[in-house]
Amino acid sequence: MKCLTTLPSSLHYGLSSLYEDFPWIHSHVGYYTHNSAPFLPWHRYFLHIYETTLKTQCNYTGSLVYWDWTLDWEHLERTPIFNSDPETGFGTDGDASGEITVGKTGRCVVDGAFNDIEASYYDVKKQPHCLSKGFRDDKGNLGTMDGRTISPESIDEVLSLDNYERFVKEMEGRVHDTIPFGIGGDFETFTAPYDPLFYLHHTQLDRLWWLWQQQNPKERLSAYDGHNHRHSIEMASLDDEIDMRGLARNVQVRAVMDTEGDLLCYGYE
Repeated sequence: MKCLTTLPSSLHYGLSSLYEDFPWIHSHVGYYTHNSAPFLPWHRYFLHIYETTLKTQCNYTGSLVYWDWTLDWEHLERTPIFNSDPETGFGTDGDASGEITVGKTGRCVVDGAFNDIEASYYDVKKQPHCLSKGFRDDKGNLGTMDGRTISPESIDEVLSLDNYERFVKEMEGRVHDTIPFGIGGDFETFTAPYDPLFYLHHTQLDRLWWLWQQQNPKERLSAYDGHNHRHSIEMASLDDEIDMRGLARNVQVRAVMDTEGDLLCYGYE
């Protein structure tokens, strides 16, 4: 991941590196997919572009990994993923004694492998700052996180839904939102991809969508309905384009519905 910080931006807009292209696209384009039908397919394609970039630009030979937070939901703030190892750690909470840098609780991350990440933007505003976190639960208590909505029982309820529009709504509002609002800092706004955990979180969401599709592939590999983007009254179609505004070529939604189709080639356990 850090390799991307050493490569020039392909988008510019005052971005310092290829690493920053991804949060910029997510905040300026991905924003419109939230609370609408393309939330899951847009992010699936976004992950594919990120993985492909790591392989072609940084000689990465693996695949994207997911964080199965259903194993950690009771004490999210103590999950092993938040560790301080300077080579492999994703960092602990933000500096409790430091000043708030961004958002409601974000403070500089001072350990782990990514504590030197510098962000140029916060959401759509130019606001240079350090990579920041600020753990909090749903009552606003600092240093802890609330994982009830991502417990195994909660996830089973979401996976039992038989309609895509209901499923994507619960996947975003009940499941997805738990992590960014719990971690805080950079993660709680649309430049969330500054935090490398974004990719592990969304790969887990993609995995859950895949599991839902695999329950009834004949119907669910093409199940797609709802509004075609945030605040739109138009209905979604598999022919709609997934816009990446120059980060990669645009494709139709139908191209990413099947992870073992012509464009994508992967699956989950």
